[in-house]
Amino acid sequence: MIRKAKVQDIPAIRKLIEPYGKSGAMLPVSLSEIYDRIRSFVLFEDVGGAIVGVAALHISWDDLAEIRSLAVTKEYKKRGIGRKLVTRCLQEAKELGVGRVFVLTYLPEFFKKLGFTEFDKAKLPHKIWTNCLKCVHFPDCDEVALIRKIT
Repeated sequence: MIRKAKVQDIPAIRKLIEPYGKSGAMLPVSLSEIYDRIRSFVLFEDVGGAIVGVAALHISWDDLAEIRSLAVTKEYKKRGIGRKLVTRCLQEAKELGVGRVFVLTYLPEFFKKLGFTEFDKAKLPHKIWTNCLKCVHFPDCDEVALIRKIT
């Protein structure tokens, strides 16, 4: 089941995404940032109610949003959960009137299967790069930028 995150979910969200941030697979997200952005997170719960996947839609600019913090527990990978979370974020972007959604990722093939195409990240607004200062790969970023038009 996919649902919007609640304040009570914050410890589980942090537990799920923290290892990805520490490994450099995604930007680290502090506890404070999770609280600040709780309304942007969607969660995937298994039948027992455990949170096994998470993603966030962040409005970046006028007509642009970013899917961030996409993570699925190792035990639940390859079950379509990531695809379902991305699809939910894209639906929300459409409801909000956002015209384009981008991702910065080390897994471009996953997003290409979902209709994203490679994009020159230098064309993204400078505001986006403020988060990069926290990245273990900064300033030698090798993430791939992909973008999808919302129709």
